[in-house]
Amino acid sequence: MGDVVSGKNLIPQSFPGASVDLAAQIGMLWDLIKAPLIVPLLQLAVYICLAMTVMLFVERLYMGIVIILVKLFWKKPEKRYNWEPIRDDLEIGNSAFPLVLIQIPMFNEKEVYKISIGAACNLSWPSDRLVIQVLDDSTDFVIKDMIEKECQRWASKGVNIRYQIRESRGGYKAGALKEGLKHDYVKDCEYVTIFDADFRPEPDFLRQAIPFLEFNPKIALVQARWRFVNSDECLLTRMQEMSLDYHFTVEQEVGSATHAFFGFNGTGGVWRIAAINEAGGWKDRTTVEDMDLAVRAGLKGWKFLYLGDLQVKSELPSTFKAFRYQQHRWSCGPANLFRKMVMEIVKNKKVTLWKKVYVIYSFFFVRKIIAHMVTFFFFCVVLPLTILVPEVEVPVWGAIYIPCIITTLNSVGTPRSIHLLFYWILFENVMSLHRTKATFIGLLDAKRSNEWVVTEKLGDALKNNKTAAKSAPKKFKFNIGDRIHLTELGFAVFLFFIGCYDFMYGKHNYFIYIFLQTITFLIVGFGYVGTIVPSS
Repeated sequence: MGDVVSGKNLIPQSFPGASVDLAAQIGMLWDLIKAPLIVPLLQLAVYICLAMTVMLFVERLYMGIVIILVKLFWKKPEKRYNWEPIRDDLEIGNSAFPLVLIQIPMFNEKEVYKISIGAACNLSWPSDRLVIQVLDDSTDFVIKDMIEKECQRWASKGVNIRYQIRESRGGYKAGALKEGLKHDYVKDCEYVTIFDADFRPEPDFLRQAIPFLEFNPKIALVQARWRFVNSDECLLTRMQEMSLDYHFTVEQEVGSATHAFFGFNGTGGVWRIAAINEAGGWKDRTTVEDMDLAVRAGLKGWKFLYLGDLQVKSELPSTFKAFRYQQHRWSCGPANLFRKMVMEIVKNKKVTLWKKVYVIYSFFFVRKIIAHMVTFFFFCVVLPLTILVPEVEVPVWGAIYIPCIITTLNSVGTPRSIHLLFYWILFENVMSLHRTKATFIGLLDAKRSNEWVVTEKLGDALKNNKTAAKSAPKKFKFNIGDRIHLTELGFAVFLFFIGCYDFMYGKHNYFIYIFLQTITFLIVGFGYVGTIVPSS
């Protein structure tokens, strides 16, 4: 019968070598603990997952309504804030332009260092009012030498560029940025712009961003939108583009319009140095030093501005290994920061109660914690388990209707990829496994909570490898540690068993979704996601 699960259904007795007595004993044990223990616990898990789903739904719906209002009725940033272009003054010359520092942190960036340095040196800003600082933490001496020579090449052209190294990588990126601000030649700088090594701003970047800071003394940060030069490289980069486009199109825009607060993205933004100093400077207590600084500056009463029309080209990680490390950092860091700052936010007296509620509940709790957990636990664990325990019902609105609406709302950022929406859901469910694990590591401040692995950028390396392969084919070196992911394969086996059981005995036809999710876990588990870089 499809309505009742027994041990006989769970353990096929026809397998060669299987003991009928063992199957009977397991069946008796299952029947013994199911009603008093399994059913109540699973029902409780369903209620918790439904509550989290509703929380996420309300958050997405709220942001969807706000973004529609912003697009229809809000004035452009140039109209909401004081803004006018900074022009040369005949009397005072270039002194009309504030002194701006550009910081480019690097770590073994062999493939992309020329791109970011060249883009920064080509910014349309008076050369005597611009200081470019390359903060090189590279451990490869060959790469260090290459980067230093590139800086010297631009310096010979009259660009005010400084090459800085440290004795150790203490504090990682936060430590490098903090150390960079200590040099005497940056003391007169009013603003600092940060570009990661793969970022390439347009020449007019500073002319678009700086006036908002110059003519609005309460603004601490101007954040630009990221655009991706390699979004069409593979399916992995298309999936990332869909997630990040929603983040910028909706989350950052809503935060900027409603509370003048959002998380700094770590690059592609301009800070008022006075705001950094007032907030306590860069701190390396988490792997999200950018978000840490933004929250502390926001609690000091500073305002942030997101400019969707100001765009900076960058690169997405195209190998699954690099993407996993990045997602671990992006999921673990916010949870760890939430743990360390929640009471500081509660006790703060400089911001309104509404803003504190927004930061704690919406910004941190729902988006950085609940969003990861509900995706994994509900759709990869709890919902499949209810197939084995049909006494536990999951309402259709929670299992299908609300998730479909949330998914539709998430798709608004990248209309060109709407045909990939279903696969994006399946892939996000797989990644939620890693994000949930990282979130717990951050909340518990566990051993890996401060693990920092720089995201690998390939630049033109892959293109060059493909070109070279035509004349001298490279052999693929099979690294089982990089290609085989046992956790994903384990979940694939679990879901395959659940799908088979649902196909034979179930009543909701969830097996269609479960088998598709199984295939996605298998694809990821066997490493067939992203770009595979040939080894020499």
